[in-house]
Amino acid sequence: MAERDAQRSRVYDAEGLVRGMFDRADEFGVRTVELHGSRITLPIERRFASVESVQTYVDRVLGLNWVRAQWDRATVAVTVRARAGAKAAHYETGHAVLAIPLHVRGNAWALRELMILHELAHHLEPESDEVAAHGPEFCGRYIELVDGVIGPEAALVLRTTMYSCGIRIA
Repeated sequence: MAERDAQRSRVYDAEGLVRGMFDRADEFGVRTVELHGSRITLPIERRFASVESVQTYVDRVLGLNWVRAQWDRATVAVTVRARAGAKAAHYETGHAVLAIPLHVRGNAWALRELMILHELAHHLEPESDEVAAHGPEFCGRYIELVDGVIGPEAALVLRTTMYSCGIRIA
């Protein structure tokens, strides 16, 4: 039986703060932010237009040599599909399906790199692990993906924001 998902709301809160930083950087064209006394230039976060573009991205991330070397489940293909609801993206473990809401009232909030990497971090969870869905192991895996795919600056922002929200990271 998996552990209770005690960090879930804190993980979502931290992600909301980080996404807000990236949104403001895109909106105002200023990519330099101050984080705990350090100046950091935020990298570009990819946005997607369709299920097909997300599928291509997922396939490429799972095909990266370092991802395959790090996580056995990277060899398990993920199918991306549109999600009927507008509230959240989610990963269906039993079928390796990533379900994402598309455009909701003209907003494609889930069609972004941070959201897709979050769901891939769920996919890469070892099958034998019985840990909380958003526990320390998940958070460590998510940060590793962000570091290797988006960049170390994005990973630093995510990690420090998670720590500030009281999240434990493996």
